[in-house]
Amino acid sequence: MTVLAFAALALAALPALLCVANLLALRPPRVEAGPDRLVSILIPARNEEGQIAVAVQCALGSRGCAVEVLVADDGSTDRTAGIVRALASQDPRVRLLAVPPLPEGWTGKVHACHHLAETARGSHLFFVDADVRVAAHAAAAMAGHLERTGAGLVSAVPRQITCTAGELLTVPMINFLLLGYLPISTMRRLPRPSLGAACGQLMMAEREAYRAAGGHAAIRSLIHDGIQLARRFREAGRTTDMVAGADLASCRMYRTFGEAWAGFAKNAHEGMATPTALPVWTVLLFSGHVLPLVLSLAALAGVAEAAPALIALGLSLGTRAAVTVFARENLLAIPLHPAAVTVALLIQWSALLRVGGARRMGWKGRLYPANGAP
Repeated sequence: MTVLAFAALALAALPALLCVANLLALRPPRVEAGPDRLVSILIPARNEEGQIAVAVQCALGSRGCAVEVLVADDGSTDRTAGIVRALASQDPRVRLLAVPPLPEGWTGKVHACHHLAETARGSHLFFVDADVRVAAHAAAAMAGHLERTGAGLVSAVPRQITCTAGELLTVPMINFLLLGYLPISTMRRLPRPSLGAACGQLMMAEREAYRAAGGHAAIRSLIHDGIQLARRFREAGRTTDMVAGADLASCRMYRTFGEAWAGFAKNAHEGMATPTALPVWTVLLFSGHVLPLVLSLAALAGVAEAAPALIALGLSLGTRAAVTVFARENLLAIPLHPAAVTVALLIQWSALLRVGGARRMGWKGRLYPANGAP
């Protein structure tokens, strides 16, 4: 028990220390007006009738740069296309793009984003999910960051809106994994593709860098567009960056636990759910964030050493609290943190243990086999 307690302490201290460094490194981009700059705000949409109007209206409210707003209707069976047509009739900056049928070898969102980029006229391509609400300064701030730093791609995690228990047990892990386990300063210093990271909800690419990296066509068979596109940029010799996103946009990804589980499971195999990576992640996350609670309860029963277990638990929950405040997330994520880590690992293991093509993942009316190919 003593050995376990000190191991948990070490594995809780690691993300705590890295989180401190990352919170100092990850800042919101400065707003730099560029009235001659055209930013193409590109929104892939499939059955988004409840979301798309607000998403487009927020994009049209952009200040500090000229914008066009392109919406790709990706085979919607609801009123998505009609809503966008009505908005386009009121504002010439809005255009509706009908995405061709999904060809073999492509995944849905990647295919829609590819067509959006091909049609866009802007010097900066701003990919925004339909459930994201961009702030008025977001387009100008991210374009200015690209120009100032010379990066080819910049991304941010929007402020995540979580209301239900199902959301609180899943969504907050996005920022926690980013801030607790990705060394931001090292990512900026080293061009290694494995350090590439981006959030597909909100990312902007400089047009020529996007073309040089092969764009979304280079990741046509993949689902996790944020991570995969960042890696392709780095492989092409272009730098990528992350900035703080809580002030740039907000997003409510899911409404139920089932939606959240399916959403995170569909691209898990392109993240940590691999036979080599997931056992390592399980040790890191379970031992650093679940085991401290177990050992603390055991210490109360007199069967474990209290001091290292309680310090480990304090470090784990303290890291979660720092991320929650920084990202302006729901404070209920803090006491639920050990449970959220457990759920995250269960999602990853469920994705890894899928067998063959018999078990398929569904998303917005499409089915993907377990290997991620459409």
